[in-house]
Amino acid sequence: MSEDNLFIFVIEVLGTIAFAISGIRLAAAKSFDWFGAYIVGLVTAIGGGTLRDLLLGIPVFWMQSWMYLAVTFLSLVTVIVFRKALVKGMRTLFIFDAIGLALFVVVGIEKSFVAGFPAWVAIAMGIITGSFGGVTRDILINEEPLFFRKDIYATACLAGGLVYWLMMLIPDASPLVPQICCAVTVVGLRVLAVHYNWSLPLLKVDPKDLPEQ
Repeated sequence: MSEDNLFIFVIEVLGTIAFAISGIRLAAAKSFDWFGAYIVGLVTAIGGGTLRDLLLGIPVFWMQSWMYLAVTFLSLVTVIVFRKALVKGMRTLFIFDAIGLALFVVVGIEKSFVAGFPAWVAIAMGIITGSFGGVTRDILINEEPLFFRKDIYATACLAGGLVYWLMMLIPDASPLVPQICCAVTVVGLRVLAVHYNWSLPLLKVDPKDLPEQ
């Protein structure tokens, strides 16, 4: 495995752990059984990357190694053992979700560039990689997907992707610079949005303007 591929693999595993814990934590709050919680955690962790790889026309990442299934299982064990600390309160969920989001945006962008796609495709794949697993998770647990709410979520992915692209324009910059700046941007925007209650405008329609059924 080349150095670049090893780096992507490590980030992908770390992102899988973070997203799996966030998904399993939500499933535990909904009183899912252990198998149901594992499935929710797995879908959260691999959903975005699966769609990304299918769109890019490359081998689906989790089918190349059993590691992703294993670390999801270890995430389940972690939540079972430390369930009181991990299930209690929304802050824990937010931390793992923000970390997973940032890491997967970086992975989505990196894989797109490695596959030879331009920057605008890479940014779109970063958004998909970071957010689609969470959308599927929320659907499975019967929650309105966070992606479609007024919360700063997909916008944070987009901002991170743009920062990644801008950092690439710096001459002789280390490859780590765009990656770190992208991840920091995603996490930073998520933290600031929650702290200051930032949100996007809602698309509202006056009920009186709707046609009668």
